[in-house]
Amino acid sequence: MNGGWVYIMTNKPGGVLYVGVTADIAARVHQHRIGEGSTFCRRYNLQRLVLAEPYPTIDEAIAREKALKEWHRTWKIRLIEEANPGWADLWEHING
Repeated sequence: MNGGWVYIMTNKPGGVLYVGVTADIAARVHQHRIGEGSTFCRRYNLQRLVLAEPYPTIDEAIAREKALKEWHRTWKIRLIEEANPGWADLWEHING
């Protein structure tokens, strides 16, 4: 896929949220999980992938990421719970 991904990382259900964008979801989440992703994720131990949205182009993914970063926390939680009610770690699904 030549597009992009918007994703949300957390440390636990209802915990700290991080919204990111990447062209390679598996590689980026791996970086977060081993502590080489963002400083924010490292600081709060955000290793659980709870949302991953694919987009046809990286520009569309970047636009979605910017929009999500403006959302209220409660809206982000609702989005996660609609797509992933148990806040399961989606790492196995994307790393498959």
